[in-house]
Amino acid sequence: MEYMGHTQTATYMTGPKPGGTTAPTFLPSISSMQSSYKGPYDTYLAPSPLRKSLTTLPWRPSTYYQTARVNPSNSLTRSMPHPMSASNQLTQLDGVKVPPVFAAARNALYTRYTPRDWSQSNSANYLTSDRVRSSSERLRYDTVRLCRETDDKTKRSQADVGKRLGDRIGDIHFWKTEINHEIDNMITENNCLGESKRVMEKALAETENPLQIAQECLYNREKRQGIDLVHDDVESEIIKEVDAIKRCQEKMREAIERANVQQSLSRAAQHELEKDTGDKFSALGLDTQCHGLKNTSRGIGFHNGVERIDNTASVPETWAKFSNDNIQRSQSERNASKNLRNELETTLNQCSNEMWNHWNNVNVALNQRIIEITDARNKIQTHLSKVLQEIFDQNKNIELLKKCIQNKESPLQVAQTRLDKRLRRPNVESCRDPVQHSLVEEVRDIHETVDKLQNQLRGSESALQHLQRTKANLESDLSVKNNSLFIDREKCLGMRKTFPMTPRIVSY
Repeated sequence: MEYMGHTQTATYMTGPKPGGTTAPTFLPSISSMQSSYKGPYDTYLAPSPLRKSLTTLPWRPSTYYQTARVNPSNSLTRSMPHPMSASNQLTQLDGVKVPPVFAAARNALYTRYTPRDWSQSNSANYLTSDRVRSSSERLRYDTVRLCRETDDKTKRSQADVGKRLGDRIGDIHFWKTEINHEIDNMITENNCLGESKRVMEKALAETENPLQIAQECLYNREKRQGIDLVHDDVESEIIKEVDAIKRCQEKMREAIERANVQQSLSRAAQHELEKDTGDKFSALGLDTQCHGLKNTSRGIGFHNGVERIDNTASVPETWAKFSNDNIQRSQSERNASKNLRNELETTLNQCSNEMWNHWNNVNVALNQRIIEITDARNKIQTHLSKVLQEIFDQNKNIELLKKCIQNKESPLQVAQTRLDKRLRRPNVESCRDPVQHSLVEEVRDIHETVDKLQNQLRGSESALQHLQRTKANLESDLSVKNNSLFIDREKCLGMRKTFPMTPRIVSY
């Protein structure tokens, strides 16, 4: 240990100079309890000979003492008379050895700060700490207040945008509902006009509606798949019907042309409505997504500069006017279509006997074909149910084999572990005894059993694959039959339930 404030240049650290009177000293301590070795004057003497190094005392940081080291030109012990000399006129101390610490303390008067400097330094540190802490506290309080203000402003802005999005969603939903209602009315009117045009006979050749129905039946039957795409009796009868109807088409050109023109105008208006409702559907979905976004939602991210992009094409007034104009145009075309249907209804008086005969022949062929397809479909469903049951049983069998193979792992591990441990028997104890034979035989039997189970598993999986392929083929054929049955029964026969050549059908 050392006295605080003393440097390595103090005389009590360098030891007595040659030629002077020395005081009794202790040997350097080699124990860790250095505080128990104190000299008569409560100071430690440096080890002799003293090495001129900045690291003589290992607990001193060399950097600090290197910068604070003082190298006086004269020895401190020579700068004043020896304390035991007669020149000090201290005869009462002649029998006492004054320790060299006084010389170091006197020399420290030229190297230390004053108590006032010490107090001023402490006060300056206190004031600086208070000032910096106060400034930091004010900054923290301002930061908290600013964060709260910005959070409140952001929440208000986000809530306002959410409210406006909700209002916008309501407006879009209103106009979308109106347009969809008009589209339904337009589709209904187009169907009625189509019915009026298809049932025309006599004055207007009474052929268009049966011709379109027959052609639609042909078009629908072209959608049959696979093996069902055959040239059967139904298709032959429909072709005959089309040929019979086409022989009467020249008598109805004028009326049909007017009906076609009106249908084109109605479909154009319907197309505009469908395009508008499609756009509104997209806008409604996007605005609904935007309305549902929150700060914790997925998919949010930075899009730098997006606020500077303006790709708007309308304002709320022109946006609403566009939808209103489309609805008015559709209503106008719908009224024109109604007027044309009334004109066509007056010309539909009689039906061609030939068309009626072909109509009945096609219906009879369709009913017969539907019976054949239904019977084939039922048989396929029966076989498919059997295959599905076999697939289920085979899957259970495969699971049983896998479980059995897995159950062989533990006995195999036990046998192999026993063999492994018996390999460590020393010297002559490593005997090929009956136990060894049994263990080897047990491992071989388990391996053979696992191989048999694996072969059986592979066979079962192969059988399962065949069953799966058979199931896929049956399902594919069943899908083909269902598709053909749907076309013949729902689409073709559904349109041909009533002969569309009577005034009652036109009025409907």
